Amino acid sequence: MSDTVIDLANDSESEDVIMIDDQPETSAIKEEKKSMETNDEQEDASTVNDSDEVEFVPINCQTLAEEKKNSGNEEYKSKRYDAALRLYTEAINLSPDTAAYYGNRSACHMMRGDYRAALNDVKKAITIDEKYEKGYVRLAKCSLMLGDVIGTEQAIRKFLSFDASNTALRDEIAGLKQLRDYNEKAAACYDSQDYRTCLYHCDNAIKIAPSSIQNKLLKAECLAMLQRFEEASNIAITVMQMNSANADAIYVRGLTLYYCDNLEKGLLHFERALLLDPDHKKAKAMRQKAKQLKEKKESGNELFKTGKFRPALTTYSEALEIDPQNKDINSKLYYNRALVNSKLGNLREAITDCTKALSLNDKYMKALLQRAKLYYNMENFEEAVKDYEVAIKLERSIEIKNLLKDAKLQLKKSKRKDYYKILGVTKQATEDEIKKAYRKRALVHHPDRHANATDEEKKEQERKFKELGEAYTVLSDPMKKSRYDSGHDLEDMSSGADIDPQNVYRQFFFPSEFSFGGFPASGGNAHGGNYSFHFG
Repeated sequence: MSDTVIDLANDSESEDVIMIDDQPETSAIKEEKKSMETNDEQEDASTVNDSDEVEFVPINCQTLAEEKKNSGNEEYKSKRYDAALRLYTEAINLSPDTAAYYGNRSACHMMRGDYRAALNDVKKAITIDEKYEKGYVRLAKCSLMLGDVIGTEQAIRKFLSFDASNTALRDEIAGLKQLRDYNEKAAACYDSQDYRTCLYHCDNAIKIAPSSIQNKLLKAECLAMLQRFEEASNIAITVMQMNSANADAIYVRGLTLYYCDNLEKGLLHFERALLLDPDHKKAKAMRQKAKQLKEKKESGNELFKTGKFRPALTTYSEALEIDPQNKDINSKLYYNRALVNSKLGNLREAITDCTKALSLNDKYMKALLQRAKLYYNMENFEEAVKDYEVAIKLERSIEIKNLLKDAKLQLKKSKRKDYYKILGVTKQATEDEIKKAYRKRALVHHPDRHANATDEEKKEQERKFKELGEAYTVLSDPMKKSRYDSGHDLEDMSSGADIDPQNVYRQFFFPSEFSFGGFPASGGNAHGGNYSFHFG
């Protein structure tokens, strides 16, 4: 068929309406009807008593079947297909060996869109009458609608064997060529994992063969691979409702469950598909992946719960290599591995894992909050604030609001000078420790010690000396220290620019000189000379 080229350029258009068989009455039927009419007109001359039985002349089954068929034809022409279907069925029951009755019921099934039932009827008609030409027309049409390329081709060949010039199937011949082309392109795209283009070719094929289960399920599989799970599931379930033993439909339904993190049910569907079709390669491969993922994930969780963090880290990493396509499960595996890395002190690796989890599921709240917490612990408050701001948009809870408030406060504090760091003490340092730290560093950075340094070095030492004065002024004052620790800006307490580091220095080393309102009683520098150092 594929090598046959049929030129139909000058042929008339084929009829749009599926024609039913309306055969003329045979001589036997006419004779039977005539006999029935004669009997109806005869009258019994004798008196009939009420108790006497009335004798009816039996009607021939073939005659009654023909009447049912004729009534069915009237209903069909009036587009009352349900009624026509019932009458054709009654005709078949009366005369089960008449090909035309099956042919008419086939046409009725086609008008109702039930091409599978139509195909069964027309095959029966052809079995009864091998030369039933209309039967081959319907056989070709039904096969094409069902996406059966080989069946369509065989039906067309048989029909053309009766009359090669007959153009009744010109549309089916063109449709067959297009369908074969779309199927080949879809298969090639599927093999190369180009699911989006494969979906495009499937849709075109379905326009030609709207009842093709094979193309619908291939479309559903592509939808699943493109993360359009609801659409894929709807197609698979619809097919399963028509045929609960369709292994391909069960497999696709399993895919949608598997990719939506329902490993248990997905695995059950793959196993069910293999029970129906032990050679189903796709179901076999997916069952293996589902089993491995389930085992690795459960093993990693158990290791984590029992505190075996390093083996858990290895197990989660192995699980992530099984199926990169499964975004939902992998996002959870990355989050779990982030928790393990946090326990092991690998904070940067933990942040990377959280980021990978969020790249697969940007609304994954646990991963988002965990990353924000990690940023916070690493004192990267700016990134922590960003994550908490995203989280509060997804879930406006009191807990997240408080976390965001705290992160903003820490960010504000982090942008100020760190006086603890300048003095080289911890936030828990005592008053005595703060004094000792200032004494040590002030002596190191006092400008007089760097009188012979370069101009650049002098400026650097001046800056450090001034910062030491600011730090000591704030941290040595309990009230200022408390406000500083609470996040208040320096401007709310006193401006750092107004602090004279030399005065701070003199007050610390020569407190007796400051007995008149905080001013020195006499001049002189810390080393017995006059003060010659000035800040710009």
